[in-house]
Amino acid sequence: MEDTMLEQARQVLRLEAEAVLEQVERIDEHFKAAVEMIIACPGRTVITGMGKSGIIGRKMAATLASTGTPSFYLHPAEGIHGDLGMVTEGDVVIALSNSGETGEVLHILPSLRRIGAKLIAMVGNPNSTLAKNSDIVLNVGVSREACPLGLAPTSSTTAALAFGDALALALLSKRKFTASQFAVFHPGGSLGRRLLLTVEDIMHSGDENPLVKADLSVQEALFVITDKGLGAVSVVDGEGKMLGVLTDGDIRRGLSKGVDFLKRPVTELMTASPKTITKDKLAAQALHIMESNRPKPITVLPVVDAENHVIGLLHMTDLVRQGVV
Repeated sequence: MEDTMLEQARQVLRLEAEAVLEQVERIDEHFKAAVEMIIACPGRTVITGMGKSGIIGRKMAATLASTGTPSFYLHPAEGIHGDLGMVTEGDVVIALSNSGETGEVLHILPSLRRIGAKLIAMVGNPNSTLAKNSDIVLNVGVSREACPLGLAPTSSTTAALAFGDALALALLSKRKFTASQFAVFHPGGSLGRRLLLTVEDIMHSGDENPLVKADLSVQEALFVITDKGLGAVSVVDGEGKMLGVLTDGDIRRGLSKGVDFLKRPVTELMTASPKTITKDKLAAQALHIMESNRPKPITVLPVVDAENHVIGLLHMTDLVRQGVV
């Protein structure tokens, strides 16, 4: 019995995955026309739908709004009782209905037409009443629902959700929407910190920035590493320009060869031409550089100016502390 239940669950995932893949072929001239209509829209993109389609519609509206397309969700039942006043002639309405015959959605069509808003139908039946009364029809139909009874909206809502994401991100690309613009709409929580923090906000600079000249010994550099507590120093030339990085890990590995190396110049042990970053870059970009370093991630990242002067040092713990990781 348990094996049957598990196989049923796996089958649900297979069917829903197949339903999403069915939508790939629907990215066509109708999809392109919908994107162009929304881009040209002087107003907002209004999403409406009833029941499970309404839930998908709320998610679509939220995704659109957060990615550069002003949008909100309109409950069709509330619409026929006054909320249609939120819709203007300059708006585009996207109506979701798998059957295309949802009563509450059809009831607001005459008013939407009288208002003058454009209408895009996202339907499972392109021959439905909703489709026939729309400016653009996006067919998001699926071969079958994942529900074994064929009743509960499952594959159809998953497909509509994925199609809505495709539409939102196509609009994002068309608008050339940037991470900085995205950050304006997400100032709270860890997402906001990741998007808004720059390297300058969290780097160690001034007296906190561990620097040593190229002619110092490894032992002298070790004293600086210990004093600053960041596990590394930037090695610079006489003008303060970047030459390399020496870490406490480099020194530990050197100890395996004896202690004589402590008297050698830091240039013999440092990592020359290390990865660096400038202070204006996002902290999230610094994290990417540190994590994607090969053959293994790095924990410190020197900060340089346009002339390659070392002006700061960023440590992985700084990113963790600020919630960027």
